[in-house]
Amino acid sequence: MVRLSGPDLASQARQLTGRELSPRLATFGRFLDAAAAEIDEGIALYFPAPHSYTGEDVLELQGHGGPVVMELLLQRCLELGARLAEPGEFTRRAFFNDKLDLAQAEAVADLIEASTAAAARSAIRSLSGEFSSAVHELVEQLIALRTLVEATLDFPEEDVDFLHQTDADGRLSAQIRDVDRLLAKARQGSLLRKGLHVVLVGQPNVGKSSLLNRLAGEERAIVTAIPGTTRDALRETIQIEGIPLHVIDTAGLRETEDEIEQLGIARSWKEIGRADVVLHMLDARTGMTEADRTIVARLPGNIEQIVLHNKSDLAGHAASREVAGGRVALWLSAKTGDGMSLLEQELLRVAGWQAGAEDVFMARERHLLALKEARAHLLEAQARQAQAELLAEELRLAQEALGSITGEFTPDDLLGEIFSRFCIGK
Repeated sequence: MVRLSGPDLASQARQLTGRELSPRLATFGRFLDAAAAEIDEGIALYFPAPHSYTGEDVLELQGHGGPVVMELLLQRCLELGARLAEPGEFTRRAFFNDKLDLAQAEAVADLIEASTAAAARSAIRSLSGEFSSAVHELVEQLIALRTLVEATLDFPEEDVDFLHQTDADGRLSAQIRDVDRLLAKARQGSLLRKGLHVVLVGQPNVGKSSLLNRLAGEERAIVTAIPGTTRDALRETIQIEGIPLHVIDTAGLRETEDEIEQLGIARSWKEIGRADVVLHMLDARTGMTEADRTIVARLPGNIEQIVLHNKSDLAGHAASREVAGGRVALWLSAKTGDGMSLLEQELLRVAGWQAGAEDVFMARERHLLALKEARAHLLEAQARQAQAELLAEELRLAQEALGSITGEFTPDDLLGEIFSRFCIGK
């Protein structure tokens, strides 16, 4: 397909198809070059402004798809004054023409990139405007509250306490609760979007590759009894209850003279630094050894760590969960699958996933930051109720933070960054 968007495309449509196209009606016919010779034949669709995705005239030409033929058709469009679109330019134009707000525009890219069905459903909810509607509702409540504060400031001589009469404190508390609820849904949506990065670490031959294969449901990593088989990080994306888990099997951590294995170990530590959760695997028959304690000492303290006693079947230990020293320890067998459900539930706990959350929105890190910022300003406003000028300012800043989500108060450089990540043609 070749898609064009811009002002007054009726002339180009006529030159490309040799006929007048009826709006929003699929028309089968020929696509013509400058000499009216046939380039291809296919379906043409014409959407006059403002009834199109971008809010401008849009023309779609659907041909047979051969690269040479489509290139000729594209060149003909360029001859007629078009230029190649930049990444995300169609959606960016839709945003500037008020067909989508910024949260909906971002949801377009999130829907395309969704790696699970749950993530796709959340992106659809955001694209349909559910997230934006919730934000707009908060903004409307803020505007109503700001109006009362401004009335207090504008008419100080009136013997009327607008804030007290309208229960401003109660309304602020309700606003904070509403932001908290929206933030909880947004956190779930952010998790569906980016997933959880899980890194398997441990000494050689403790079963990391076997665990990766068990999680993936197929033989993704070579498993042998020879220590050091895994020389580099292996990545596999799986899903548990719709959450993408990016599982990384690293090289066994040990002292070695093998130069290639040393490179693999160095990369392992690099992956550990980027992890959301580290699964430290031990051989259940030997437990925590001195070498394992050395690994623990090097693990980042700000990353969740779960100890996995693998090969519990060989150790005669039933699958179970324990908490000792603030760390969760699981006994399981990657070979037999015993205890794997315990691991899955533990990963969901670390992720903060709430089962049955079907009304979450697809959210990005900037959305979470904006909601947190709005919440902070609302809390500050609650503490400043005796100082009307400061109260008014905090409410204004809270509204501005919420407005940045939908694009009402978004700087141009941020818009450029957002749309540059889109694919061509969107």
